[in-house]
Amino acid sequence: MERKRIVSGMRPTGRLHLGHVHGALNNWRSLQKDYQCFYFIADWHALTSEYEHPEIIKESIRDVLIDWIAIGLNPEESVIFVQSSIKEHAELHLILSMITPLSWLERNPTYKEQLKEMAQKDLYTYGFLGYPVLQAADILMYKAHGVPVGEDQSPHVELTREIARRFNHLYSNVFPLPDTLLTPEAKILGTDRRKMSNSYNNAIFMSDPKETVNITVGGMITDPQRARRSDPGRPNFCNVFAFHELYTDKEKVKEVDEGCRKATIGCVECKQMMASNLNNALEPLREKRKELEANPKIIDTIIDEGNKKARKIAKITMEEVRGVVKI
Repeated sequence: MERKRIVSGMRPTGRLHLGHVHGALNNWRSLQKDYQCFYFIADWHALTSEYEHPEIIKESIRDVLIDWIAIGLNPEESVIFVQSSIKEHAELHLILSMITPLSWLERNPTYKEQLKEMAQKDLYTYGFLGYPVLQAADILMYKAHGVPVGEDQSPHVELTREIARRFNHLYSNVFPLPDTLLTPEAKILGTDRRKMSNSYNNAIFMSDPKETVNITVGGMITDPQRARRSDPGRPNFCNVFAFHELYTDKEKVKEVDEGCRKATIGCVECKQMMASNLNNALEPLREKRKELEANPKIIDTIIDEGNKKARKIAKITMEEVRGVVKI
């Protein structure tokens, strides 16, 4: 029996951090066992916010791919490709934009949220408003059965379903309606308790060396009510403790919880312990990154092979779309 197909992408707008790991990549890796996975570098999507500084996109593509392979995305199991290399995405985006009501885009809840989140950039553009239509083209191109996303992206998948439903009604039943596959892991916050983001300068990166991790963790915000070493703490209000739950042995987590509440351990000691455990978890990724950086042809081959596989399917889909649209 053929495995169901899923599609997801990531914008190359800088180095990948732990928010990407727990918000997407761990889930992507596990999904490879049960699904036919298509994972792509969304460089056209990156242009919607980085159009003034596109150099960051080109610089980030290889770094992102190296991190993907280091964490366990397997090009033998998944189709890994670059969005802009498959020109059919642009063509399907154009056709879908002809049938997508403007009101659907304007009421998209993530549109206004992202305008606020990136207020320092001029995002009042046609491309940024139409971002979900390009996303729909990415997903529908491969007739995906599901899309693994965080909860904040689920409205985009619902909009994709609406666009597919409208296309099927107007022309022919070409596209399946993809399901939303929510990422099981909770979000991990940045060092300042805001969303972890490159633009907030609050991220711990997958490629950070040990010394950088130690310094970054040392500056993390803890329980704001624990002003002195002797004050009892509240682990559920402490961002460092949230990292312990991910990177520290379960028995040790209990000790940290109790020690914090009774003030038998201080925040400095707590941070040092967490940083050590986090570095242990990141070390295999650092080693794999070194190996891939020393052999750039490996990444070149992965991109070339993935693009060929994706293009083959995209061509078939677009022949079918052109046929029912009568173009």
